[in-house]
Amino acid sequence: MRADKTPLVDNFSRTISYLRLSVTDRCNLRCMYCMPETDGDTGCRRKNSVILPHVDLLTYEELLRVVCLAIQLGMNKIRLTGGEPLVRKDILRFIARLTRIEGLHEVRLTTNGVLLEEYAQSLYDSGIRQLNISLDSLQAHRFARITGRDCFDQVWRGIMAARDLGFRIKINVVAMKGINDDEFGDFAALALHQPFQVRFIEFMPVGEKSSWQLEQFIRAADIMAMLTDMGEFIPRQSQRIDGPARVYHLQARDGRQGTVGFISPISHHFCDQCNRLRLTAEGKLRSCLLNDNERDIKTLLRGGATDEELMRAIRDTVLDKPKGHQLQQRLDNGQAMQCPGQMSRIGG
Repeated sequence: MRADKTPLVDNFSRTISYLRLSVTDRCNLRCMYCMPETDGDTGCRRKNSVILPHVDLLTYEELLRVVCLAIQLGMNKIRLTGGEPLVRKDILRFIARLTRIEGLHEVRLTTNGVLLEEYAQSLYDSGIRQLNISLDSLQAHRFARITGRDCFDQVWRGIMAARDLGFRIKINVVAMKGINDDEFGDFAALALHQPFQVRFIEFMPVGEKSSWQLEQFIRAADIMAMLTDMGEFIPRQSQRIDGPARVYHLQARDGRQGTVGFISPISHHFCDQCNRLRLTAEGKLRSCLLNDNERDIKTLLRGGATDEELMRAIRDTVLDKPKGHQLQQRLDNGQAMQCPGQMSRIGG
């Protein structure tokens, strides 16, 4: 089929060029804000019934078909998320096929790093060059508390292996007051001592199973204020690779330099520049992480839909994309903040 040369533009003049694929809802960690192992209210152990049966996940062939159609519509960037994408069987073969698709400019991966030491070389060989690694603590005991698993050393070895192979690495830190805010300086120092961009992300109330609490929320501006003793933060001119982050060169007083980013989906949202769609692990196409309007792509795929019908669904999802979300307004008004949907299926 001939590619549609008309860019995907929504009703607010945003060009949509970026597709995030959640390839699985399974994960080998149980982070308190994403897939907690115990109920925050009762303390009881959660049942694993929240995990999707494998048959409910899009197959690799289905994912590749959607990607090819999205490229025909002008999308050119893919990010693989989860859950933890590396736990899905045959993920390396899928990535190798994905990176060879003509018209796809870049494929990136978000991972928790648990399997990175084992998979780093194969990921590099398959064509992946940038990794976003989720890491909310540099202390092994606290890492275990946040993630439910005692494997910090394993994750750190994976990060070092990826660094040594030449991956461009971004470390994503979910900022939680009273939980890891005393480590913000250590993370900023990491950016000074390693070739990593460290990004602080505001704690988002996504998922009915998460443990989001207002008392744990801290604004990006307040995080930066806590780091002023580290040195001078010099705003970097926005680049395409920065995505939603406001990125700064950190010039330390001892002459060291690093790169630190702040992602503020609540206090300083970036909706006016959003260029993405999300395909969830169960095959729902979403125009916004914080909006539950979805299109059921899986049913179309398995119901014999033509390529044109699928592309129409993609176009319609773009046109449904909201101007923005209302989380900050709800926060200011003291309203409930929880957003429905499970983060491990949506893909953060």
